[in-house]
Amino acid sequence: MKIKALILMMICSLLLLAGCGSSSTAGNQKGQIVIGVSLQSFSDKFTTYIMQGMKEASSKNKNVKIIYVDAQNDSAKQLSQVETFIEQGVNAIVVKPVDTESMDPMLEQAKDAKIPLIGVNALFKGVKKAASFVGSDSKEAGILEMEAVAKLLNGKGNIAIMDGGLGHEAQINRTAGYKEVIAKYPDMKIVSEATAEWDRSKAMNLMENWLSSGRKIDAVVANNDEMAIGAQNTIKAAGKQGQIVVAGVDATPDALDYIKSGALNVTVFQDAKGQGGMAIETAIKAAKGEKVEKLNWIPYQVVTKDNVDQFVQKWK
Repeated sequence: MKIKALILMMICSLLLLAGCGSSSTAGNQKGQIVIGVSLQSFSDKFTTYIMQGMKEASSKNKNVKIIYVDAQNDSAKQLSQVETFIEQGVNAIVVKPVDTESMDPMLEQAKDAKIPLIGVNALFKGVKKAASFVGSDSKEAGILEMEAVAKLLNGKGNIAIMDGGLGHEAQINRTAGYKEVIAKYPDMKIVSEATAEWDRSKAMNLMENWLSSGRKIDAVVANNDEMAIGAQNTIKAAGKQGQIVVAGVDATPDALDYIKSGALNVTVFQDAKGQGGMAIETAIKAAKGEKVEKLNWIPYQVVTKDNVDQFVQKWK
């Protein structure tokens, strides 16, 4: 009798364990996918377009919840945000880095917690440690922008470079692209280079300083459209519109309006919404345990007055 009782107890225990297991699996299947997103700065216009793409992608997935946080251009704050996501037990993390050299602590902590981390937009040091990266090759943007400007200048002239935030991946590599192209043209030279920190108003002030110096400038190449627009606004106010070629990167809606009017000469389309959307789609796949590509490149395209209308449609 004792043996029968023991066997009966063992059978009951096994049944309970099996019941618990099936209940947990069903819960996972029905559970909501939560993705934590830390973005460099909500005040950065291009970042708002990335977020727009993220929201459009997540709206197609009813079982997905996105938590957006603003790192406010503070790498310490961004690290703290990622740590909070890990403590909350999110299913995946997406980061548009503040500092592309300081991602290691986030990558290591996410890896230890077995939470996939997806980088977006800015290529960072240690990217191979991330589950995936979605973005565009910043050096390619610089090369395309500068080649278009060189063509407009017939391969000769004085170039002023407006850098974004110094040390940012896009600033480093876009400017490297400019210099690589300029080196091919013996009659082109850099006469000024300074940062306007991605900002339109700061670019206006910087352009004013350059013009007041009396130095001859044939073209301004800016790391982004906001700075290009700022430079152009100052050039126009000084009565020099049409005398200086102005170029930027991103092909934002504002920049496309300036291209259509002839105020800007060149921009390079960077698909912000495409990057944001793919980052969320990749995060959802990674959260489900599906295989994802390590590097996802979205190509750039040169925009001029001749083809601007096709890019206007991309923002609608």
